[in-house]
Amino acid sequence: MLTELRVRDLGVIEDLTLEFGPGMTALTGETGAGKTLVVEALQLVLGGRASPSMVRAGATEAVVEARFAPGGNGEEEIVVARAVPAEGRARAWVNGRMTPVSALADITAELAEIHGQHDHESLVKPAAQRAALDAYAGTDLGPVERLRTTRRELGLALEELGGNTQARAREADMLRYQIEEIDRAGLTSPEEEDELRGEETRLADASAYREAASAAVTLLQADEAVLDSLGQAVSRLSGRDGFDALRERLATAAVDLSDVARSLSDVAENWEDDPARLVAVQERRRLLADLRRKYGEDLAAVMAFGQRAAARLDDLGHAESRAEKLQAEREDVEAALVQAEEEVRLVRARAASEFGARVGERLADLAMGGARVEVRVGADGTGDPVELALGANVGEAVLPLAKAASGGELARAMLAIRLVAMGGPQTMVFDEVDAGVGGAAALSLGTALGEVARSRQVLVVTHLAQVAAQADHHVSVHKQEAAGRTVTSAVPVTGEDRVVELSRMLSGHPDSDAARAHARELLGAST
Repeated sequence: MLTELRVRDLGVIEDLTLEFGPGMTALTGETGAGKTLVVEALQLVLGGRASPSMVRAGATEAVVEARFAPGGNGEEEIVVARAVPAEGRARAWVNGRMTPVSALADITAELAEIHGQHDHESLVKPAAQRAALDAYAGTDLGPVERLRTTRRELGLALEELGGNTQARAREADMLRYQIEEIDRAGLTSPEEEDELRGEETRLADASAYREAASAAVTLLQADEAVLDSLGQAVSRLSGRDGFDALRERLATAAVDLSDVARSLSDVAENWEDDPARLVAVQERRRLLADLRRKYGEDLAAVMAFGQRAAARLDDLGHAESRAEKLQAEREDVEAALVQAEEEVRLVRARAASEFGARVGERLADLAMGGARVEVRVGADGTGDPVELALGANVGEAVLPLAKAASGGELARAMLAIRLVAMGGPQTMVFDEVDAGVGGAAALSLGTALGEVARSRQVLVVTHLAQVAAQADHHVSVHKQEAAGRTVTSAVPVTGEDRVVELSRMLSGHPDSDAARAHARELLGAST
């Protein structure tokens, strides 16, 4: 519920702080005193439209802060603030954090709603009208919501399989072609291209390779060849333990050098030109380059692509049976959903007539005896859209709620709906709900507001003493001059002060003994 409201530099309000309790609070005062400004201030923190013209003359900005205790126990407080500058863009905060002004209405939707001559009237919205009917009918939306969730999950599962049957078939054909192309290449080593590159170089210049090998062999076999010199060096070091390690190294070098000499001799004697092999190597390199162009930056990437393609093809092999099963499940869910939505529509349709009639009865108690209320339910699905329509007076057309009533009539329609189907936010504000009401209807209006206040916090701006007397709390709003400026103040009134305020509302003469007696009578009747 709303526990505190602070308003600064908004119209004739310079600096005003109000604290609110549970139950019903009446705000009263002379016309023009600023009662409606209090409602407009609350409207601002609930996301209502703002205008620089709202800012008090001479001030740079108007600021409104509202403190809510959602549970009504002072815990888990939510503090919402709104600043409206004389120039520039408005700003908003929720619990001290900057918040887009455009998001305020959604954030505060469950905190409070305002009924009256304002734009922030939640029950003119289709979703709220549907919720009101469901609250009255006891509609169980659980099965529909669960089936819709299941349908969505099945759709996602089908999407993950890779499209429809035709798309999966096309993908499988492509994968088979790619896998066969890679398999035909017979890749065995990621380093094959490097090896082929070296072989092609050698084959392309075989004679030069033979000449280089022959020259190297000649040098190794010349007089006092290196091999003989190494052998002599090993012999000279034999028998001397201090040279064992060095002698072994020389012996190893001699063996390695001898092996190199034999290999070079083989190249010089046996390596011949091989044009056919050269062509084969070049064609192989072109094939591998083509694979890299299609499937990866190197042969390792090409081989990995082939493995992934094989795994995906295997998945697709199982996808069809999986898709058939998912599709069958989705068809079953669709059929069940159609049935569940029809059941919801029937519940709403059966309750609509009775709900409209009971709201009409409540309106008769609120000085709208000729009013007719229709609750229209759609013919398909769950019955959306649900629409509340009102004929405010005898002989008038029954129109959608937002188009059918004046501000006061609309506020009373909202009150009647809440009385029949209690719901909505914890805090409800009724502004000018008593327009055109008097006599016994005023007493009924006060009683109705008090009935709502048993389970909700109700704030009502009223000119009727019969309504104000029903309130648990009473705030009197005054306008006065100070330092050449008009200033609005608001103070709680209790005891004899409340009797005086009710006397003013009854007769315009707060000192009238008759009016005071009547005021005490009203207060006594409300307890």
